Amino acid sequence: MRKEYDFSNAKPNPYIKKLRKQVTVKIDAPIADYFKKQASTLGMAYQSLISMYLADCIANKKTATIAWK
Repeated sequence: MRKEYDFSNAKPNPYIKKLRKQVTVKIDAPIADYFKKQASTLGMAYQSLISMYLADCIANKKTATIAWK
């Protein structure tokens, strides 16, 4: 390792807006299983699929409709 590094030509991280925030969410097992199966079929991580689904909800301004049973 060097004692000093030269950052005079450093550039800002172009991916800074794509950083993710880790959260913990408790979901029912059948929901997790559904997304895991779908993600496996698509060849991706189920967490990424859930994130993409939620991003689509935001992009399309979907609102939740809840009917309590």
